[in-house]
Amino acid sequence: MKKITYIIVLLLITSCTTSNTIYKAPKSLIPKDSMVILLTDMYIASSAENVKNKFLKKEKNYMMLVYEKYKIDSLRFDLSNKYYTSEIEEYSDMIKEVKKNLDSIETYYIGKDTLRGKNKKIEDKLILEEDFKEESKVVFKRKPLNIKKRE
Repeated sequence: MKKITYIIVLLLITSCTTSNTIYKAPKSLIPKDSMVILLTDMYIASSAENVKNKFLKKEKNYMMLVYEKYKIDSLRFDLSNKYYTSEIEEYSDMIKEVKKNLDSIETYYIGKDTLRGKNKKIEDKLILEEDFKEESKVVFKRKPLNIKKRE
C-alpha cells in the first residue's frame, strides 16, 4: 500500500511541474524582424475579424490574407511562433515592438481621420466650456456683500 501511495505522489509531482522546454529553431524559421511585422499584421487581422461589413456579415478570413501577403503557410508560422514563445525574453521584446508598431499605426490613422479630429476638438471645447460654467457657479454662489452708501 505504501508503494502505491509513493507512486501516486510521484506521478502527481511529475505531472504538475511546468515545462521549460526550449525548442530547436526550425529550418524554416521566420526571422525575428519579419516575425514582428507579421505579428503586427496578425493582430490587426484578428481584430478586424470582429468587424462586420456594410451588409452586417463577417465573411473574410483575414488570417489567410496575412499568410498570402507574406507567402507563408500556417505551419511555418506555428513552428516559428512555438520556437519564439519558448524563448520568453526574446518573445517579450518582440511583443513590445509589435505594440509600438500598433501604437504608431493608430496614431497615424487618428491623424488622418479628420472627422474624428474635428469631433475631438469639439468635445474638448465643450468640456472646457462646462468646466468654466462649473467654476463660475462656484464663484457666484457667494453671498453678495451689503455695502452701504456713504451719505
